[in-house]
Amino acid sequence: MNIDQANADAVGRMISTRPMLTGVATARDVIPGMRERLLLHAGPPIEWQRMSGPLRGAVIGALLFEGLAADETEATALAESGEIDFEPCHHHASVGPMAGVISASMAVYVIEADPKGSDGARRAFSNLNEGYGKVLRYGAFAPEVLDKLRWMNRVMAPLVGSALEALGGIDVRALVAEALHMGDEGHNRNKAGSLLFAKHLAPAVAEAEGERADAAEVIRFLGDNALSVLNPVMAACKAMADAAHGVEGSTLVTAMARNGTDFGIRVSGLGDEWFTAPAATPDGLYFSGFTAADANPDIGDSTITETAGIGAFAMAAAPAIVTFVSGTPRDALDATLEMYDITVAEHQQFTIPQLDFRGTPVGIDLRKVVEFGVTPRVNTGIAHREAGVGQVGAGLVRPPVEIFQRALEAFAQKYEL
Repeated sequence: MNIDQANADAVGRMISTRPMLTGVATARDVIPGMRERLLLHAGPPIEWQRMSGPLRGAVIGALLFEGLAADETEATALAESGEIDFEPCHHHASVGPMAGVISASMAVYVIEADPKGSDGARRAFSNLNEGYGKVLRYGAFAPEVLDKLRWMNRVMAPLVGSALEALGGIDVRALVAEALHMGDEGHNRNKAGSLLFAKHLAPAVAEAEGERADAAEVIRFLGDNALSVLNPVMAACKAMADAAHGVEGSTLVTAMARNGTDFGIRVSGLGDEWFTAPAATPDGLYFSGFTAADANPDIGDSTITETAGIGAFAMAAAPAIVTFVSGTPRDALDATLEMYDITVAEHQQFTIPQLDFRGTPVGIDLRKVVEFGVTPRVNTGIAHREAGVGQVGAGLVRPPVEIFQRALEAFAQKYEL
């Protein structure tokens, strides 16, 4: 068995995938296996009893949003009853930032891709980004949080969907490539990418049928939200990573995700098995009035960006991110340089001006992580450990090395090495 060839095949599929953002739809209508009384969440599988505060808060909010409960007490009792199913977004071709909760009637972005050498088109999905303040993804479920979600479903989703249809879709890979040349890294710094996103959408939103005031409000919301493009970028990275999954004999990591309790990975040549360990708490900068004592362990599917070769793997392109996650511009450069040691390729489309347009490191190899004892870099937001409080800071974190060690042992056993 030639592991290097298998990895070259897998990473080639990842790099060659061209994800297009083609529309907005209702989750139950498009996400495979989506159904009533199913809530999708970020990270590896987890039951209610082990959920962290922010994930529980997002579950409560989703049950209120769906009308399955009238208040927090009813929602908590319903979640505890066993009548609600909880499954990872990753099991349904989906991803969500932070808590990542997606319910049946929520609007979602639709990504379509046809990777070179694949057996057909691939789709991936993400929820819509709520912006700042108290938001569901950080576990808030106050009335204003639910009102914003309803506005996004009722007003924003149809207008953005009509705009995407009129535009014939947006090439997300090309958008990310351009944003990297403008100071983004694609995970926690998306200022340029979100402005590019708004620039593409604004004329078509303005021309879509509907009230002019609604169009203006949607354009303003997109323009004011420096993370508006994060969710479709995550779905695009999911499509890229899924294209690399299922290659026999490959040690390539095709998913990294956290649910606020566990950090998990999946590996191309090991099917859909998760390898998990307790998630660490990020080390970073805290908002005024908060400290590390308030922080929840790492949470979210947004590490799919690092899996696909951007995010912390592209921090050299975004030195200004250190004002948000801590460190110095030199630290941002070193973060990218270190990731070349544990990856198998350099991205052909995602390049870094500060490194003479060298491609970003892509294709995390289990063998190299274990050999060098270097785990992937991740930059992330930090959620409060209690439901309903929200974001308290941002910082850097790494997955536990033992999950890579156990995955490599499982690989050796499966392939009798």
